[in-house]
Amino acid sequence: MKKIPRREALEILTVGAAGALGSSARAEETTTAPVDPVLATAPLDFPWPTADPFLFCAHHDDRYPAGNGVQGPVSSLEGRNLGQDFTIKDGWRMYHGETVPGFPEHPHRGFETVTVVQKGLVDHSDSLGAVGRYGHGDVQWMTAGSGLNHSEMFPLVHADRPNHLELFQVWLNLPRRSKMVAPHFKMFWRDQVGRSVSQDAAGGTTEVSVIAGQLGDARSPSPPPDSWAAQADSDVAIWTIDMEPGAIWELPPARAGSNRTIYFHAGSTLKVGPHEVASGHLVELRPDVAVPLVAGAQAARVLLLQGRPIGEPVARHGPFVMTTQDEIRQTIRDYQRTQFGGWPWSRPDPVHAREEGRFARHADGKVERPT
Repeated sequence: MKKIPRREALEILTVGAAGALGSSARAEETTTAPVDPVLATAPLDFPWPTADPFLFCAHHDDRYPAGNGVQGPVSSLEGRNLGQDFTIKDGWRMYHGETVPGFPEHPHRGFETVTVVQKGLVDHSDSLGAVGRYGHGDVQWMTAGSGLNHSEMFPLVHADRPNHLELFQVWLNLPRRSKMVAPHFKMFWRDQVGRSVSQDAAGGTTEVSVIAGQLGDARSPSPPPDSWAAQADSDVAIWTIDMEPGAIWELPPARAGSNRTIYFHAGSTLKVGPHEVASGHLVELRPDVAVPLVAGAQAARVLLLQGRPIGEPVARHGPFVMTTQDEIRQTIRDYQRTQFGGWPWSRPDPVHAREEGRFARHADGKVERPT
């Protein structure tokens, strides 16, 4: 392939959307200005703001030290607010964990969690008796539905070197009709996640992991059956986009009426249509137009969340998401009465053996492992 300068490649991409006009005479006839795809930008905080049908997105990026004998940090925990450690100190946080970092036993009702683990491992346990260990590109998609308890711990399995954990947890709402469905979870092992790799005219590579939705021939595994994403017209997309320095890539249009946001969380700059955006910002996009993206001097890493709004009221109380405050009050009563099935494990923060590989054991006893 003949390589051309990136400036020329960008000009080709921009003009190409309007028909790749070749002559100045033809260009003068074009009077319609390009549509600006950017609706708004905002700095990222913790957690990241989202739009219907999403409720929440947390980006965890913790540079943990080597692990000790119980897979917690070998470093001292002195001075940390154990149980509520959300302040980055020495590059990492314990979150709600007191021995192993993570989130010990806690309940959910009325929505779904999609946990995309880029680096490191997560140990899952829940009140249905299911357990698992996943990471290094795996995804867990869990429909909380009528309610369950689960724990999400971050075992530091490497005793001889640091343990880097990076993950996104996305909360996807359920429509009212599905809020009380039976709990369910699926594993998308990394080799099952759809991937699209493309090069621009100058050879710059962009790789997209398709966790939900479809991009060309790259398609995600099927979401759980009661998910909003399982509806044919939901237009739900969850993609991670990794662009080499200077790479050029065009985000294709989605359906009109969907909400579409990209989260530029690592890199130097990203050109989004005519706008240059600094790292650490979200960009709300028009859904129905193509969006040229150009990475800056550093590789650019982006998360995309997109979907048709559910368009129902949202009532929230901590880990419970319903449509009315009466439903929230009923949820609290239900949890006080039933504990959503209780907790079958001997401790609130269970982890698996250090040498255990990636696996999932479902509530029916079925065991699966990545190929």
